[in-house]
Amino acid sequence: MERQRIINVANDAAYTNLPPNQIVPILADKGIYLGSESTFYRILKAHKLLNHRQRSKPCQKVKKPKALVATGPNQIYTWDITYLPTTVKGLFFYLYMVMDVFSRKVVGWQVHDNESSALAADLMTDICKREDIKRGQVVLHSDNGSPMKGATMLATLQELGIMPSLSRPSVSNDNPYSESLFRTLKYRPEYPEKAFLNIATSRRWVDDFVCWYNNEHRHSGIKFVTPAQRHTGRDIEILAQRTRLYHAAKARHPERWSGNIKNLEPVGSVYLNPEKGKANSKEVEAA
Repeated sequence: MERQRIINVANDAAYTNLPPNQIVPILADKGIYLGSESTFYRILKAHKLLNHRQRSKPCQKVKKPKALVATGPNQIYTWDITYLPTTVKGLFFYLYMVMDVFSRKVVGWQVHDNESSALAADLMTDICKREDIKRGQVVLHSDNGSPMKGATMLATLQELGIMPSLSRPSVSNDNPYSESLFRTLKYRPEYPEKAFLNIATSRRWVDDFVCWYNNEHRHSGIKFVTPAQRHTGRDIEILAQRTRLYHAAKARHPERWSGNIKNLEPVGSVYLNPEKGKANSKEVEAA
């Protein structure tokens, strides 16, 4: 019975922490169609299986300044630093993380025991080498923290040919992609409840998170493909395959479909802090 199959899949260890809008595309990429997201939600709700499937809180709307737009990967990066708790009260490790706005891929990260403009500059230099970034290719957006606008960082960006973009003073949500990424990171079930034992432990944990996020996480802002798939352009064929699968499922049981299949066209241009009425405000909020 399909209802029971849906319940069994939702309770499987591989999916127990995922909502239906993550489960359905993962199954689709395996050539399996059990039902739509709404069918999953309806069945799980009826069996009281929707509560606390993720460690998360409701997302908040983001106030948006002037927009930047990316039409492909390696055009706009956003970065920030977040605190990681240690076993010593008041002391933290500092996670530096850079994301590609178009693909949502984490293109670089480091963990250190201090905040430093020089460390941030080293990270950007490493990313540019690895991603083969040319002068004038990338805009780097961040908030107004000291490491972001320190002399060493700004000089390095100028040398690399990267244009800096800073959030407005005293406006904390001008950098929504990085904020959303850190929110996803800190609500992972594996995130330590109290503290990281040492800096080596924190680095191993972040390395595992980035591997999962880039290569396994179906991102709601990019039609539930992974950031790595989007970054390399593989999302186009993956979404086309899902479209064929859903059309076939509808052809087999048209009585189960009230309208057309969902729009699975790849996401086009992506805005950083889009102006009102300028496109993908929903995708900005999601990680």
